[in-house]
Amino acid sequence: MGSLGSSEEDLVADGVAADALADYEHPVSVEKFRKLGYEVVDMICEYMSSAKQRHVMPDVQPGFLRPQLPASAPQQPEPWQDIKKDFYDKIMRGVLHWQSPHFFAWFGGNTSGPSILAEMLIASLNMIGFSWQSSPISTELEMVMMDWLGKLCGLPDKFITAASSSADQTTSDAANGSSSNGTAAAAAAKPGGGVIQGTSSEAVLVAMLAGRARALDGQPPEAALKLVAYGSDQAHMCFNKAAMVCGLQHTRLLKASAEHDYALDPKTLQEAIAADLAQGLIPFYACATIGTTSSCAVDPVGELGRVCQQHGVWLHVDAAWAGSASILPEQRHWFSGLEHVDSLSFSVHKWLLVNFDCAAMWLADTTWLKEALSMTPIYLRFTGNVHDYKDWQIPLGRRFRSLKLWFVMRMYGAEKLQDMVRHHIALGQWFAQQVEADGRFEIPVPPRFGLTCFRLKDADNATNRQLMEAVNAQGVIFIIPTELSGQLTIRFAVGNANTQLEHVQRGWTIIKEQADKLLAGSISSSSSEGAAGAEQQQQQE
Repeated sequence: MGSLGSSEEDLVADGVAADALADYEHPVSVEKFRKLGYEVVDMICEYMSSAKQRHVMPDVQPGFLRPQLPASAPQQPEPWQDIKKDFYDKIMRGVLHWQSPHFFAWFGGNTSGPSILAEMLIASLNMIGFSWQSSPISTELEMVMMDWLGKLCGLPDKFITAASSSADQTTSDAANGSSSNGTAAAAAAKPGGGVIQGTSSEAVLVAMLAGRARALDGQPPEAALKLVAYGSDQAHMCFNKAAMVCGLQHTRLLKASAEHDYALDPKTLQEAIAADLAQGLIPFYACATIGTTSSCAVDPVGELGRVCQQHGVWLHVDAAWAGSASILPEQRHWFSGLEHVDSLSFSVHKWLLVNFDCAAMWLADTTWLKEALSMTPIYLRFTGNVHDYKDWQIPLGRRFRSLKLWFVMRMYGAEKLQDMVRHHIALGQWFAQQVEADGRFEIPVPPRFGLTCFRLKDADNATNRQLMEAVNAQGVIFIIPTELSGQLTIRFAVGNANTQLEHVQRGWTIIKEQADKLLAGSISSSSSEGAAGAEQQQQQE
């Protein structure tokens, strides 16, 4: 082969064309990117300013996009102005506007200026932070941010990586830009700690894997076929999916009734565990929920935790939406009993202004999670392996999500975040009061965390669905149904970053107007065409 000093003829003779070794030029230079970047920021600001004027639901049908796009990728670079035009004409046409203040479906998926700024920097750094060695700063910052957030939520000390005194110093150092070289060492001294997963669904799965590793320690391989997991029939669908991924042969969905506001009764769990033990099975995992998707029901975590501890069952708490409310001292009573759980998680990207994806998870003892997921081949063995986050999750690679959390927590501060969550809860209470005062409606479960579930009194499921579809057909707000004890119920979830009282008032006005028309017999079954979005799956990541 030719050396670095080879002539052009030598390179060709060695089978390497000279032009292939010439410097590669990107079609978008740094200076061109700088100009486009300013333009895209303007586009983002324009969208943020106009979101409240847009209809939430797009007027499209499945398959609308493919006929509008070429069958193959372009061979040559295309002009930015053409791409920008297609973005507005073809892409934006199919956007369901989650950032609209009139979005009252599922639960919110919020973002903010600070989070978007951090996301831009994350994309430019593009670190694949699977280990401390591959990205020291993303590992160190994530550990500190999970302590910041954990303490803001009032979590028990067993979930905080650093001891309370050293954690305070770590927080101070991080805020001042000081080195946190001792963070990984501190983590090694305590078994508990936090990690950022992509979604709460991932957290439910990895908690199940950790519980399985603990339950099977010292057991013969065939014991895996006897494992049993427990959840409420109100639990998120991710519980069932986690059990499926783990290959469990025994999964119990325990019935939660209206008598307990759809919270799981500890006696029901105790009886189910006793029955399985009598059959020679191995109870190993239970999933409790604070703020179910259907109705924001709250399972009695402390009592469930004591049942689980009695039988050596791993208890995970899924608080995907409601977990953000724990930053408010007056909401902490819903989170009592966390000292009895093994792990918990909530989706920061739902309510706390950090854009998707960013789900916070804490474990009281990370030993079993690492036992389940740790693999460190020789090419990954470096300094800092003691706290490689690759051993806390399913994938190897991971994003620098903690930077978004750092930006938001510093540019908002705890008090401003608390003010926003408190504001949304108050808006939800206002809406619930209007529904309660209208004799045509009933509220079957207590409103919580900004969610109100309601339906027309003495009306069948078809009539309530007709009302919901008529509301959505107006194109202004977007709401979805759930089912409680076989009865279709409409959900109105307040929690969008841009929602103010005027938007909730407008939503209530539309609901009342459509109820007037429906009860007067002026809404036909075909009047709600185009509201197919209301039929979409009710649960989200």
